[in-house]
Amino acid sequence: MKVKTPAVGMICVSTQGRDKGNVYAVQAISSERFVLVVDGIRAKLDSPKRKNLKHLSLTPKNISEYGVNFSNGKVYDCNIAYALKRYIQSKI
Repeated sequence: MKVKTPAVGMICVSTQGRDKGNVYAVQAISSERFVLVVDGIRAKLDSPKRKNLKHLSLTPKNISEYGVNFSNGKVYDCNIAYALKRYIQSKI
């Protein structure tokens, strides 16, 4: 099932660019075409990656299902990386 509307915390996969195939979590929605994504390793919380929605495949999963909540102020890069790793392992 493909989701068309992004939400904060949604897990997505890059479909275009150098980072094709990488898994990210949506940190913020910057405009109707762009979102800010993080993965805890290459795109950290203090410098998120700006991605066009056309270049992302949004999944129905949310990172809060893996123990990370963006509305809570205590989110660290290592928590995001671990949650995304658990998501990838659950897909295999």
